[in-house]
Parts: sequence; structure tokens; C-alpha cells
Amino acid sequence: MNKYTVKIEGMSCGMCEAHICDTVRKTLPGAKKVAASRKKGEACFVCEGEADMAALEKAVAGAGYTFVSASSEPYRRRGLFG
Repeated sequence: MNKYTVKIEGMSCGMCEAHICDTVRKTLPGAKKVAASRKKGEACFVCEGEADMAALEKAVAGAGYTFVSASSEPYRRRGLFG
């Protein structure tokens, strides 16, 4: 599993965050733990294997936002106490 962080410009309210989350879920059906933050200007999600960033970039642009960059790192599940 990999954790992806996508920098997105143009989010200005809570509905924008929800719109980005919906866009990620529709574009990448395997995405889990999807969250967006307008303050940080990013969306984060966990995905099994490699995510199609080209498709996500196109979907984000189609939703009216600017896809700036994307990064990934291995996701390590944490237990209840650590």
C-alpha cells in the first residue's frame, strides 16, 4: 500500500474539499482514507499498488482545480497503541 499526497490549488471552502474527495474516489476506485485540506492545499489517500496520477490530474483539472504535484510513500498501518 502507498500513501499519496497531491498538491491542489483552488480549494477555498469545505465544499471544495468534498468535491476533491469525490473526484479522487470516482477516478481511483481503490482509494481509501481520502481526505482533502484547503488550508494545506492538498489531498491525501491510501491506495493498493500504483495510482494512475495522469487520470487523477485530468479529473482534478476537469473539476476546476489545478493539479500541482503528487508524491507517494509506503503506507504503514498503525495498530491501536502505536
